[in-house]
Amino acid sequence: MQAFKSTAGKLTLVSTPIGNLTDLSPRAHACLDSATTIACEDTRVTSKLLSKLNIKKDKELLCYHDKNESAMANILADRIVAGESIVLVADAGTPTISDPGFRVVRECRKRKILVEAVPGVNAAITALSISGLPSDRFLFVGFLPPKRAARQRFFNEHRNFPYTIILYESCHRIQKMLHDLVETLGPERCISVSRELTKLHESSYSGAAAAVQENVTQSSLKGEFVVLISKADYQL
Repeated sequence: MQAFKSTAGKLTLVSTPIGNLTDLSPRAHACLDSATTIACEDTRVTSKLLSKLNIKKDKELLCYHDKNESAMANILADRIVAGESIVLVADAGTPTISDPGFRVVRECRKRKILVEAVPGVNAAITALSISGLPSDRFLFVGFLPPKRAARQRFFNEHRNFPYTIILYESCHRIQKMLHDLVETLGPERCISVSRELTKLHESSYSGAAAAVQENVTQSSLKGEFVVLISKADYQL
């Protein structure tokens, strides 16, 4: 059981929509509406989100991103110890999941500060749920390294991994990544690729890697992608 210090402050992680604003829960909306201080990746993105949600703008927005996370983790924890309650959001999705947040949560845990979460949409889980690939056990690896050799090494090392693998990829590298995947794991490996989940132009393709690669290549490459790789002997 986690023992917490007697402080009035706490850290609350709030998941934000990955596309469709109506996916924000009433609890998340109330938390953002009542917050006085919100730590976020990009203050412009969060300010725009609050405006779209008709949430009052009397908030202190603090930049908390990859480049300043180590320093800001201590600053935020100090303020919480002093009695403040701070909300942490990512630009989209769940903080700490391929987004900043881990370091401030770790710092709060070290200091026995209360950490709460208001859960919501996560792109990896959303893509897994509609993929048709085994979902009982999986490995989430976030973004693969940008260099081709490192990507191919990852695929080779996980060639016989017994569970579904979930990864993220950007629009700039999706074609190169799929080429490496097909070349390394073979054209018949079962995969699924989802793009722009919950948005107007959402797409999702599942099946043999070569066929999925062709579908993705012939479609729009705008947006963020979620790629799932099945174990070697699985077929849809």
